[in-house]
Amino acid sequence: MTGLVKQSAYKRVLLKLSGEALMGNQKNRSIDPVVLGAIAAEIADVVQLGVSLGIVVGGGNIFRGVEANTEGMDRTSADYMGMLATVINSLALQGAFEKAGVETRVQTAIAMREIAEPFIQRKAMRHLEKGRVVIFAAGTGNPYFTTDTAAVLRAMEIRADVIMKATKVDGVYDKDPVKFPDAVMFEKISYNEVLAKNLKVMDATAISLCRDNQLPILVFNLQQAGNIVRGISGKQIGTLVGD
Repeated sequence: MTGLVKQSAYKRVLLKLSGEALMGNQKNRSIDPVVLGAIAAEIADVVQLGVSLGIVVGGGNIFRGVEANTEGMDRTSADYMGMLATVINSLALQGAFEKAGVETRVQTAIAMREIAEPFIQRKAMRHLEKGRVVIFAAGTGNPYFTTDTAAVLRAMEIRADVIMKATKVDGVYDKDPVKFPDAVMFEKISYNEVLAKNLKVMDATAISLCRDNQLPILVFNLQQAGNIVRGISGKQIGTLVGD
């Protein structure tokens, strides 16, 4: 255990997962148990490194508030429905983590005491100090704010050293690598460059919050097995967004 801790580049990490990441390649279902199991196995390895871990997961695999708004639904109601989708994903992750032997707590920004704890910053910190993984659900609890912004907010509240943003590509590119084979990936890029180039790392509010609070973002490919541990261990993966 001691040797593993020395290999860790970060002591506390906030991992941001998209809801779509839980689908895997199973487009006919919202949550793929195989994907859950693979993520849980990596999280178990992270815990063995002695790293404190918080997680924010999106809800886009179940419901996306912004898209519903464009189809005529009231934005506030749509966003609250999206927050509830993140709770479903969080409970699914908790079940997979505990099956893998990882002690986990879910805290929600909207009170629903029968299934999860309400978010209390001091209680979250205590869980992390005891080696528990804490999953933060329901975004910020407010409409018009994305789960990216919620991830940055929770990262600052738990005093995380870095946000690890899981994606389906290897890092941040100058243009969409799916559409453009000649797209170039950055190993490192500044917050201001991300904003100026309008690169789709996180929304502008989240990037600005990271910049103002000197919180680095590591963007990496979740589909590459072992990348979470590699990133936490300080190995070169993905793109680091910072100063």
